[in-house]
Amino acid sequence: MAIYRFKVSFEDYDDIIREIDIKSNQTFMDLHTAIHKSTGYKQDVSSSFYVSNDQWIKNEEIAFMPAQRKADRGIALMEKSKLSSFVDDPHQKFYYTYNFDRPYDFHVELVKIIIDEEKGKEYPYLNKSVGDAPRPLGLNTAPVVTPAISDDDFDFLNETEYGIEDAEEHLDDVNELDESNGDSEEESSDDSESDEFSEDEHFGDDFEKEDY
Repeated sequence: MAIYRFKVSFEDYDDIIREIDIKSNQTFMDLHTAIHKSTGYKQDVSSSFYVSNDQWIKNEEIAFMPAQRKADRGIALMEKSKLSSFVDDPHQKFYYTYNFDRPYDFHVELVKIIIDEEKGKEYPYLNKSVGDAPRPLGLNTAPVVTPAISDDDFDFLNETEYGIEDAEEHLDDVNELDESNGDSEEESSDDSESDEFSEDEHFGDDFEKEDY
């Protein structure tokens, strides 16, 4: 099973960074949970990932505890959405908003694709942690997970295991493998939710206060 390594940074505190390894067939809910095991933030609050471009412009939304209006439109849900279904670039980016009531915004970027999982390692896995997360107002915090000591260089500027062309070829292989090994019924449900959302959801809705 291929492993995605994501760099996660606060939009307003870009010196606070987490590096998380996660299986390509795990869900956005698994990534959401892993992020906040590392920040110590409460996990059961309304939050969303957005597929984005290099300028961090929000596009398709993948939500946890969405507003009723979004749920009625069939928005993609974190717990039902596999990461591999939304990764089509070796440097895929997601804009991530945690807790719409008191939001923190994050940049989530794919920085490495690892061919095989490491035996004995439990995923998601916190590979590196730099800086303490700011304390959220009005929320309880949980114990923070810290990464194991690693001798790897801390380089996010060009930290893809392969060249871009090789990574793109490997990404195609990962997606084909996940499609062949996944549960067909679950994937059909995911595709349906994603298609319905793409027809109905618009960029502007993401910023309407009443949605939250």
